[in-house]
Amino acid sequence: MADSLIHLGTLLRPHGIKGEISADWHAASLPPPDVMLWITGKNSPPHRVRALSCRRHQGRLLFVFEGVADRTAADALCGQKLLVERAVLPEPAEDESYVQDLLGGDVLLPDGRRLGRFDHLECPAGQDIWVIITDAGDEILFPAQPCFIQGFDAAKRAVRINPPEGLLDVYLS
Repeated sequence: MADSLIHLGTLLRPHGIKGEISADWHAASLPPPDVMLWITGKNSPPHRVRALSCRRHQGRLLFVFEGVADRTAADALCGQKLLVERAVLPEPAEDESYVQDLLGGDVLLPDGRRLGRFDHLECPAGQDIWVIITDAGDEILFPAQPCFIQGFDAAKRAVRINPPEGLLDVYLS
């Protein structure tokens, strides 16, 4: 089941006292009202959750989930990932890919040299940060902004980046 789930959001913090929780959402559109969502933490298997409502608020989404009736219950969900079944999502366009399909793949520099492996995605303060692990085991935090991403090949699980000037010097010197 886990392979058929796509990570599309991360639960952040409660909003108010009635169980509403904010989330970073990594898709252009809101989840359809009838779609089944899944939640998973770092060491917990995914479990289903029903969204009673979802709305935009200050650049994020606010969810109300069935069974989450107060701030304490919402707080217990902080940091967990929101997942959606791949089958209910549209196929990405030719020039698009789900980030999950690139995870574990090669990260290449503009000249084609391999920088490392795309390990995982973090979203502090709403900014997508790719965590790249070099062959030497060093961790690089890469700001995944379109201006720094040259392209990708989902079939080969490879992405070509052009890091901001000086970024690699910070991590690899």
